[in-house]
Amino acid sequence: MIKYALICDNDHEFESWFQNSQTFDDQLASGNLVCPHCASSKVSKSIMAPNLGKKSNTSGTLTDQNKSAEITQMMSRMREHVENNFDYVGEKFASEARAMHYGDSEERDIYGESSLQEAKELVEEGIPVTPIPSVPDKLKN
Repeated sequence: MIKYALICDNDHEFESWFQNSQTFDDQLASGNLVCPHCASSKVSKSIMAPNLGKKSNTSGTLTDQNKSAEITQMMSRMREHVENNFDYVGEKFASEARAMHYGDSEERDIYGESSLQEAKELVEEGIPVTPIPSVPDKLKN
């Protein structure tokens, strides 16, 4: 992952994470990268100071492990909450989300599966979609 400091044509500064520099370039070229303050798609990289940690004689490994365990636990709780409180619609997720959005079905909290392409199409139609993090069984304990 790589973090960039960005700026839009309205001088709004913000940061965003990308899988790699090519992902940034692809999102910028496709117009999918927009300013969170004004929704301008005229975005460019800004000057960014390097993130240097303080010099220390301790490794910080335990702290990193604690953070990782905490994140894993939060992801598990989120998934558990969704599974216990939302309706599972399986592979019909995209069609059910559309039906609710367009008023053809009663609105309710749902979860299920969709392809990346289906998820992109839902977002393009203005239908909110959020991926649910999956936690491998070996990390749950």
